[in-house]
Amino acid sequence: MDEDAITFGRRPDPVEPVTLREIFDASYRRLVVQLYAVTGSFDEAEDLVQEAFVRAAAKGRRFLAVDNPEAWLRTTAGNVQRSRWRKLRNGRRAQQRLVPPRDPAGLEDHLEIIEALRALPEEQRHVIALHYLADLPVDQIAAELGVPSGTVKSRLSRGRHALASSLARAEGTVDHV
Repeated sequence: MDEDAITFGRRPDPVEPVTLREIFDASYRRLVVQLYAVTGSFDEAEDLVQEAFVRAAAKGRRFLAVDNPEAWLRTTAGNVQRSRWRKLRNGRRAQQRLVPPRDPAGLEDHLEIIEALRALPEEQRHVIALHYLADLPVDQIAAELGVPSGTVKSRLSRGRHALASSLARAEGTVDHV
């Protein structure tokens, strides 16, 4: 299938159809960063986003009906991540102990934040990544994750509190959070 022939959206513009390459160029890095915050592994984040793009291309005409391709890709990547986690939970734990995760370049200055994010439960990491890195509102996060908006707010609150406590300990300051 020729990737330049694939168009996205409900009514493709015959003058300027959006190609898979354009969606990839516009969304790939942003999605990888968001999923990196959720998984704590740059390699895993890249793999999840690539898998989402493969599934989008495989959907063919059904993917053409998607209103927001980036949201569809983010949801698909999140679903793939949760499925893998359920199936490979014990194997991933062993692998994480043996091989340190690969961090993208330039994060040396933010190691405390990355370590604090990795220490959060997955559900809190996920909503924090979607809210702060993807700039999604609470209602949209709730819709994408299939949970009530109150649950998202609770996870955000607990995640922020845990991050603040963890970062305060890393700085050696008194934890008054």
